[in-house]
Amino acid sequence: MTSFIIKAHEGRPLHPTWTLDTDCAFCRVIKGELPTSKVYEDDKVIAILDILPLRKGHTLVIPKAHIPRLSDLPPDLASAVGEAVSKVARALTEALDNTGLNVVCNQEYAQAVPHVHYHVIPAPKYGSSRSVESTNEAVGGRAPLTHREMHMKEFESREELDEDDAKVLLEQIRSRL
Repeated sequence: MTSFIIKAHEGRPLHPTWTLDTDCAFCRVIKGELPTSKVYEDDKVIAILDILPLRKGHTLVIPKAHIPRLSDLPPDLASAVGEAVSKVARALTEALDNTGLNVVCNQEYAQAVPHVHYHVIPAPKYGSSRSVESTNEAVGGRAPLTHREMHMKEFESREELDEDDAKVLLEQIRSRL
């Protein structure tokens, strides 16, 4: 019964927000023009292993529509990407037996490919004997940092949020939601 509905959509032009950019590396991956290690795919999203990973399992989750900025991502695609990030995160934690992850999305600043994408990066495994995953091994003759030492260094580099600054910032952000 629904086949006539499906037929009506075959060959239909994509909505303008769902276009691909022929110069974009991720669009070329989506079109199958560049080799990739595909982790996951559905009708709106693709997830691939990063070709320059920070750590084993570093995966990119990418909407199939060419949208350069996260702030321009339509809600339906944001939802699809969020669902894919969650699926990939669960699979990575199980596959690598490591529940620590960083999930990062850059917009313009530090965005090497101007196409929305999330990095799902497994955290270092402390105490591991595998050099790629361990930050406990000495690097260049220096003593390795422990898990606690790394967290302390990160914590010490932070500055407390000023209450007045927070109020102004909250007002600016909330007025735009």
